Amino acid sequence: MNELLEMLKRAVMLGDEEETVRLVGEALHTGLLPRTVLEEAMMPARAELGERFSRNEAFIPELIVAAMAMEKGMEALKPFLAGEERGRGLVVLGTVHGDIHSIGKNLVRMCLEGAGFQVVDIGEDVRTERFVEAYREHRPDILGLSALLSSTMQRMPEVIEAVRAEDPSAVIMVGGAPVTREFAERIGASGYAPNAFEAAVKARELLSATD
Repeated sequence: MNELLEMLKRAVMLGDEEETVRLVGEALHTGLLPRTVLEEAMMPARAELGERFSRNEAFIPELIVAAMAMEKGMEALKPFLAGEERGRGLVVLGTVHGDIHSIGKNLVRMCLEGAGFQVVDIGEDVRTERFVEAYREHRPDILGLSALLSSTMQRMPEVIEAVRAEDPSAVIMVGGAPVTREFAERIGASGYAPNAFEAAVKARELLSATD
């Protein structure tokens, strides 16, 4: 990997926002393509942190500061992406009713936006009716459901059933600390992501499958 890209990857992983923005600018100034900066530095940083998190070698605070650094880097990079990465698809995202936790959902939003998705975040403690209204209003490519509690994740099948009554072909992705792949399959979700960093990867896969 180009030394500059390696430095950028390291800055993102350390959550150094100022250095991330500086290095994005320097990389572009040296002639590196925006897509190269994204795919060979920023996305690998996200992927490596996701792998560390899955092995309990990285923790939520580290993910948060890294996601914030990546968001700042993406703000600097987006004007140069010529629309290609920014037009990947639309995701409506929310935390299910009874669950007021936002950190995980916000991380997912940042990672999706970093991968080029447009995200409509409808917040936390979202009632099933609101998910249906948002789906009807935006007709997203993907609907994302988040939950941090084993009790509130039981709302997910209710949301899936209600949205699929509106659109049987709705693509719905679920995630959150207590959610497992087996649970996602059992409730009929289209996809599952074990962490925020994998959510963007899974979202791309889901869109590719529907093309």
